[in-house]
Amino acid sequence: MPGFELFGSAERKEVNDVLDSGVLMRYGFDGMRNGHWKAKELEAELQEKLQVNHAQLVSSGTAAVSVAMAITGVGAGDEVIMPTFTFVASFEAIIMLGAIPVLVDIDDTLTLDPKAVEAAITPKTKAIMPVHMCGSMADLNALQAICKKHNLLLIEDACQAIGGSYKGKPLGSIGDVGCFSFDFVKTITCGEGGAVITNNDTYFKHADHYTDHGHDHEGMDRGAETHPFLGYNFRISELQAAVGLAQARRLYDFVTIQKKYYTILREALSVIPEITFRTVPEGGEESYGFLNFFLPDLEAARNASKAFKKSGVDACFHYFDNNWHYIRKWDHLKDIKSLYPISPEVKEGLKYLQTKTFEQSDHYIARNISCLIKLSWTEDQVRERAEKMKKAILEAL
Repeated sequence: MPGFELFGSAERKEVNDVLDSGVLMRYGFDGMRNGHWKAKELEAELQEKLQVNHAQLVSSGTAAVSVAMAITGVGAGDEVIMPTFTFVASFEAIIMLGAIPVLVDIDDTLTLDPKAVEAAITPKTKAIMPVHMCGSMADLNALQAICKKHNLLLIEDACQAIGGSYKGKPLGSIGDVGCFSFDFVKTITCGEGGAVITNNDTYFKHADHYTDHGHDHEGMDRGAETHPFLGYNFRISELQAAVGLAQARRLYDFVTIQKKYYTILREALSVIPEITFRTVPEGGEESYGFLNFFLPDLEAARNASKAFKKSGVDACFHYFDNNWHYIRKWDHLKDIKSLYPISPEVKEGLKYLQTKTFEQSDHYIARNISCLIKLSWTEDQVRERAEKMKKAILEAL
């Protein structure tokens, strides 16, 4: 899914604008920058593409999740419901705020199971955070209904799903706040970067201040600005924003390529009766950054994964045996291995992981293979790849 595969003159032009001005910081130095405000331009581009009132750039997707929770008031002792299948950044961000990650099962969408979410709600629950893994979404209508019923926040982690949509709305724009990552292997990249989007004016104002040490950004003298509340440094640089600006302008070109190659691969694999594909909720459209399918059992998935590697099919992941994306290998979370003392509330709140099992999640992740869609392939290469994948899977069954 990485946009870096198609770097070209557009990215160079935006970066050279910044280098020519000599101003790498997104704030201040008005007289030197010759009218170049790449971060502001990228925020405006994201607002237009994602159909929201506000976008705030940050330094990473992890920062985006942390900021999203901070600006909505998630903090010490609060519980945040999240899926068992995600990247470790999800629980890292929650714990950084002093909140407690409550992991619940996924279903065949590979995202939060609404029934498991409902069962996990306690008086301490403050937010539900679906993670749109591998380019597709949870049943957001069901999750919105749960949030309304229990007066909870819906924080969308769309870090892997920019360009996808649900019932006509871009992913990330449906919850109270949405989060994106623009690291080096996302559909569009800044090298490192992220964004928080929202339609809530107060949340946006808080994000604007919080990400820059609490600066209120009033007036033209940065040193005279006040600090209404505590903040931290989650700023993005103008160089990063410059790359992202060129990439964001081509977002839907990238998604079109992904969809074309995804469709070729899916149609080729559809002839194998033992394969089923992830469920996309009604009204949802994937970003097509990954093709996700299920094989009959764990043994078949492991055999297929080995056969892919042997036949030269790269970028296909079996997350059941992955250290970073599934609860099964998160011993550092289960054992609370931290460089700094964790609060008693969080320690107590994480005790459930010592005995909790996730058979439903295991059922899906054990059988799932997730294949990246590259932008740099040619159509002929995709068709050749499809045949190799078919052969490898049939050998594995």
